[in-house]
Order: sequence, then structure tokens, then C-alpha cells
Amino acid sequence: MLIDLVIFDCDGVLVDSEVISCRAHAEVLSRHGYPITADEVLHRFLGVSDLEARRAVETEIGRKLPDDLEEQMKAAALRLYAGELQAIAHVASAIAAIDLPKCVASSGTPDKIRHGLTCAGLYDQLAPHLFSATQVARGKPAPDLFLFAAGQMNALPEKCLVIEDSIPGVTGARAAGMAVLGFHGGSHCPPGHAARLRTAGAALTFDDMRQLPELVRRLDALTAAG
Repeated sequence: MLIDLVIFDCDGVLVDSEVISCRAHAEVLSRHGYPITADEVLHRFLGVSDLEARRAVETEIGRKLPDDLEEQMKAAALRLYAGELQAIAHVASAIAAIDLPKCVASSGTPDKIRHGLTCAGLYDQLAPHLFSATQVARGKPAPDLFLFAAGQMNALPEKCLVIEDSIPGVTGARAAGMAVLGFHGGSHCPPGHAARLRTAGAALTFDDMRQLPELVRRLDALTAAG
């Protein structure tokens, strides 16, 4: 195998959480004087860390938001997770079928990643290899998080395969020199999202996790042939 490590994004790839997270973010931002809907959050900040989203909003409004904004967003999301969060369909069996080292590289905080995977019943399959944008200087679309994850897992970037659902995630993975499979089967993905993922650099796209093990094998074969 030429692929030595599979790196999973979390929200929208492992757990169907993006719609829930966007509702939480919209609730908190609106409460602090920045009226925004969940759909607008999804469109503007999908795949972006809370810190990067904060910076964008503060630049737009010309003032600082509360110091604990990210904590408020995390608390709001975790409250909703408890009653609503589910794993992406068939992802547990897909993870089990891929006989390669695996890790998670997410824009979420460590607590949010851990809680989300636990609620969805996936934590034991992927722990302890869970990496957060809070551990690097720049979140997605910068390559920092993916390079950090590869380093922690002792894998060369060119031998890593990333599973992503967002444009910033695909962009960051490609900037890190990694191949990407674009997933567009989450409840948040609009029509045409597969094409946008391919335009951003995803080698292949798919919308059913039952396809993933074979796609990993296919991409590895294409890499070997190239």
C-alpha cells in the first residue's frame, strides 16, 4: 500500500453534526449582536474553526466579541448534540474495513471532537488519535492541522489520504501535499457540493460511506500506477 495514513475530518464526515453546529453558532453570534441564520453560518463558515470564524466576524463588525465566545459556542453545540447527534450512516463499518492507521483532524475543540464521537459511538474506533485546530497556529484552509496530524502519526504527507466534506478542508489537505476524497453525503451538503469539492482538489467524491473502503483501494492503485 502506498497510503500509510487515513485522516478523517470529524463534523460532516464521521458525525452528522454540521447542521446542529451551525444552529448553535447562529444562536450565539446573534445573541452578541451579529444576526445570522444557521444557513448563513453553513455557507460562510463550513469547515472553518471557531477562532477563524470569530476573526472574520470581528473584522466585519469592527469590534471584539466576548473572550469566551468559543466556549459559549461549544456549550451550545454540546447541548444540542446530546439529543440529536448521530453518526454518518455506515461510517463505523467503513472505518473497520480500512486496514490502515487512522486519525481525526478537526476544526473543532478537543472536547467537542471527543463528545461528538462518543455520542455517535465512534470514539473507541479512533481514539486516542484525535487532533484539533486548537493545537496549531492556523486552522483550515491552512495545511497546519494536516501536517501536525501526519507528524504525530509518523506519516509522510504524500502518503496520507484525507476524507473531507468542506472546501477549506480539501484546500488545506491539498496544500499539505495530501490526496483527498470528498464526502458529500451529510445532511448539510447542498446540490452541486460534489463538483465544488472536486474543483477544490478532491481526487474522487462519494456520498455513501459503504463506498469508502473500495475508494481507498482504488485511489491507492491509481497512485501506484502514476
